[in-house]
Amino acid sequence: MNTHAAITKNEMTFTPARRVNQALTASLEKRALQWMAYRMPSWLSSDQLTVLGLCAQIGAGVGYALSRYNRYALLLVSLCLVVNWFGDSMDGTLARIRGQQRPRYGFYVDHMVDIFGSVALMYGLGLSGFVHRQTAIAMLIAFLLLSSESYLATYTLSRFQLSQGFFGPTEIRILLILGNLALLHSEYSTVFGYRMLLFDLGGAIASICMFATVILLTVRHTAQLYREEPLP
Repeated sequence: MNTHAAITKNEMTFTPARRVNQALTASLEKRALQWMAYRMPSWLSSDQLTVLGLCAQIGAGVGYALSRYNRYALLLVSLCLVVNWFGDSMDGTLARIRGQQRPRYGFYVDHMVDIFGSVALMYGLGLSGFVHRQTAIAMLIAFLLLSSESYLATYTLSRFQLSQGFFGPTEIRILLILGNLALLHSEYSTVFGYRMLLFDLGGAIASICMFATVILLTVRHTAQLYREEPLP
């Protein structure tokens, strides 16, 4: 009885972190998702959409692995990325529209799914032959570091940053799709007369940007928390 009361009290006092999304597509995406959410069939649930998003991201990883043998599998990757966007973005929107939010459950499950899906995606990309495996590993490590910083900041600052600057998950998917289309034409890029794999170039830039962002945010948030919690 006391345990049940404690759990109920904990659920009542839990306050979800403020969501912040300043990405380029944020406003348009929000309107589109709300429009679709109101028209979703009643039998479709947020959990089903979460599973759909995960399966699609794993499918994208499989597509990248298959593209080693047939580059037109990149079209499958792009399709899976679109489906992943739908499932990953719609699950929370649908829950909010229907008044069925489960903030702690939703946050935990959604981001564990993101981690597993990202590992599958990068593993498949590393097998594709369109990028060196070291680059794929660097991108994955940078992503996991950035994700960890975001989750810790959500807990300590009560602010969930959905985007970094003008870039969020949707923008990353768009860049991947554009990169896939470019790979259908050529897998190489020339920079200052040096020929290299297109995704090695993009992956190196992405990794450097993510690592730099993690360092900057760590310093900024550490300083903020230090000021907000002075020594007694």
